[in-house]
Amino acid sequence: MSIGPWQIILILVIVLIIFGAGKLPRVAGDLAKGIKNFKSGMNEDDKETSEPKEIKDTNSAKETADEKDKAAHG
Repeated sequence: MSIGPWQIILILVIVLIIFGAGKLPRVAGDLAKGIKNFKSGMNEDDKETSEPKEIKDTNSAKETADEKDKAAHG
């Protein structure tokens, strides 16, 4: 089931009645900003998950974990 031209015209008329002709550009601009922010947020998430994080100094991390273990048991 696809949306035909009459359904699109009906939706546009209803939107025009609800928002009025004066508010329509502002509503469209806000919608465009929302879509743009959503897309940029999705791209940021993709970059964070695709780049593996690297641990540079593994010895200090191990020493810190060992110190925590000793403090917890002793």
